[in-house]
Amino acid sequence: MTKIVNHWIGGKSVDGTSGNFGPVTDPATGAVTTKVAFASVDEVDAAVQTAKDAFVTWGQASLAKRTEILFKFRALLDANRDAIAELITAEHGKVHSDALGEVARGLEIVDLACGISVQLKGELSTQVATRVDVSSIRQPLGVVAGITPFNFPAMVPMWMFPMAIACGNTFVLKPSEKDPSAAIKIAELLAEAGLPDGVFNVVHGDKVAVDRLLEHPDVKAVSFVGSTPIARYIHTTAAAHHKRVQALGGAKNHMLVLPDADLDAAADAAVSAAYGSAGERCMAISAVVAVGAIGDELVEKIRERAEKIKIGPGNDPTSEMGPLITAVHRDKVASYVEGAAAEGCEVVLDGTGYTVEGFEDGHWIGISLLDKVPTSAKAYTDEIFGPVLCVLRVDTYEEGVALINSSPFGNGTAIFTRDGGAARRFQLEIEAGMVGVNVPIPVPVGYHSFGGWKDSLFGDHHIYGNDGTHFYTRGKVVTTRWPDPSEAPAGVDLGFPRNH
Repeated sequence: MTKIVNHWIGGKSVDGTSGNFGPVTDPATGAVTTKVAFASVDEVDAAVQTAKDAFVTWGQASLAKRTEILFKFRALLDANRDAIAELITAEHGKVHSDALGEVARGLEIVDLACGISVQLKGELSTQVATRVDVSSIRQPLGVVAGITPFNFPAMVPMWMFPMAIACGNTFVLKPSEKDPSAAIKIAELLAEAGLPDGVFNVVHGDKVAVDRLLEHPDVKAVSFVGSTPIARYIHTTAAAHHKRVQALGGAKNHMLVLPDADLDAAADAAVSAAYGSAGERCMAISAVVAVGAIGDELVEKIRERAEKIKIGPGNDPTSEMGPLITAVHRDKVASYVEGAAAEGCEVVLDGTGYTVEGFEDGHWIGISLLDKVPTSAKAYTDEIFGPVLCVLRVDTYEEGVALINSSPFGNGTAIFTRDGGAARRFQLEIEAGMVGVNVPIPVPVGYHSFGGWKDSLFGDHHIYGNDGTHFYTRGKVVTTRWPDPSEAPAGVDLGFPRNH
């Protein structure tokens, strides 16, 4: 019997009533294992109303109460790492170790939210004028929404809702319809931790659900992670409806390798950063820029390592890379490799046509490596979101920086070098929001914010860290003047009352 994933509204599972469902497949077999209910406008409205009602009390709950629940949730999340990772593998396809890593990264933001009391401290200036004090405080917004992608079905929601609810907001999550079960498991753990009904809600669906959240007058802010075209749409539409928006888009992350770099370390980094999680991550390295005469040696080292990667079902402990999320996405990724030679690329490794014995209907693709890629090739200009690595050649550091800065994306980038001076120049000159020095995937720890530049971010706030706190709260300044006791009306005795 096919499993059905329903909505989570008001602290419990709620059957979908729209009559519309989407298929969820096991990427390793291609079989439809689950149906997910798609919300109608009325169902989205019900979730938002539930969250609005819950905000009346949750927005006034003490910091001690909020953090107490988050600490309990953190313990439950830690105890259920494997269970959540298994759900991710079953619906996304990534190998179990990748799925566990995703949960661990989400836990970092829960840790940050558990300490929200420090971040919400206000400011006070005394005696700005005679007996006048000025204080600044931060208060929650109300109902906020998160719209999250398929590639990290547990981590990306945890980049949002822990901070939001710790700040006193209530939350409506619209996770990817391709792998929705992790979101429901998280909702169950929040309820078990004692989160009041309605503070965290999940509605599944497609564009109908998304558009209603963007338009709903009671939704005060929207967080999004996904592709650049959708991020631009989310930002434009939500802002037009007077909402605060953080919309994180796509990427084409470059890794600049200087001639003095440790090429073995650079090749190891390129392989893990390009092919980990089958390349389905916005911080994947998809373009290596080789400077000077090292290109041939570096490409050979990458090829040697890439050929050894074991591809198989995510629940096989020997697998290092799993399938792609859908057959449609697999075919799209393959098209970039199939057309690469005609666009001037040298195809070093061709992963198209790859299959796994016994799992022939899975969404498989092998490792692809393209060398001497011109900047006009689609494999370079587009975000492929799969296990395809492009290598570009430049003669100088300056040429490499100019190439990277000409990209419309500015999510993350990295430099590999032994030269501290070159690294320092790079981190100042490069036009990207996150920079790694001998670190291929520079995803910040939880207490520093995550976000790119240019077409990789729409909105003023990055996600989590200090930016997360500011995004989910608004500032208020209070100016106070109290009369001095000496100015009290005659006849009032400020001393202790006398016994008669």
